[in-house]
Amino acid sequence: MLSVIEKVAPGTLHILKKRFYILSHIQKSGPIGRRTLAERLGFTERVLRKEVEVLRSQGLIKISSQGMECTPTGITVFYQLEELMGQHVQSQEKEARLANKLGIQHCTIVIGNSDKDIASLVDMARATTEVLDFLLPEGKSTIAVMGGTTMLEVAEVMTQQIGMHRELLFVPARGGLGESVDIQANAIAESMARKTGGKSRALYAPEHVRLETYSLLLEEPEIKETIEILENATLVLYSIGSALEMAQRRGLEEETMKQLIEKSAVAEAFGEFIDPAGDIVFKLSRIGLQSSKLPSIPHVVAVAGGRKKATAIKAHMKTVPPHTWLVTDEAAANEILNGGNPLK
Repeated sequence: MLSVIEKVAPGTLHILKKRFYILSHIQKSGPIGRRTLAERLGFTERVLRKEVEVLRSQGLIKISSQGMECTPTGITVFYQLEELMGQHVQSQEKEARLANKLGIQHCTIVIGNSDKDIASLVDMARATTEVLDFLLPEGKSTIAVMGGTTMLEVAEVMTQQIGMHRELLFVPARGGLGESVDIQANAIAESMARKTGGKSRALYAPEHVRLETYSLLLEEPEIKETIEILENATLVLYSIGSALEMAQRRGLEEETMKQLIEKSAVAEAFGEFIDPAGDIVFKLSRIGLQSSKLPSIPHVVAVAGGRKKATAIKAHMKTVPPHTWLVTDEAAANEILNGGNPLK
């Protein structure tokens, strides 16, 4: 609920928390003087006076010569807010538990199951833009971005807000897939640049090439320069795929598909097919950013959700650097944490 409020009215959550803490102290310690309350909360008296006046005008507190105390309405509102803030804290605790379980520093969890509800996918996309806005410094930044339907959704919700006080360069982290143009990394990088007022650079190369062609393409000056830019990116943004689904999308040979099944491949990212233990069981010769470069990139953001992706997420997270930030949904989080039971 609080995350929804914050989306509609940015800054509201900060104000709500501040007034909740004031109301909490008045409820538990009232009647209490303004100077004493200011000292306990670490506020200046001027700031506290302004907030107290709002609470008084709403009929939530009353002020007498003895100090401030809650009205009956204020007490009722305090307990309602306490429940609401408790839910917010529980959400933060769940994100911390998931990050700890996966061995990474940060997780953001949105409501719902993106397998079944497009709204959850949109919420993950919006949450991703908030993470980018938080992580990216002012000035110049290079963002290495993968392709796919999830990245397309992230591009769709980007705005000029992310570009404010920043010079952003979006670079495709892989070549083309030979699939729908709008979900190729080149198109997504260009779309993100357009939405944020930034710039983009194309990577004109097929993603998957034969081994004998791979080394030759890497010597092409433009491709070589683009790869160098990718390896020095400020942030890499990508999604995690289910192994067999991604193998089919890439049109891999039947023999390779059998190999993936035999070796229990469950996840795919950066052209690497991974088993539940986090071991690479098959790797494509691909043009683009390699996973081995992730530890040296300051910010790594992965986006994937839905209960069906839980196994893939869990496996892939065993391969990433600890400073990775995962954006996911409740369905995937619950499955990873406790086998899908949201009450645990």
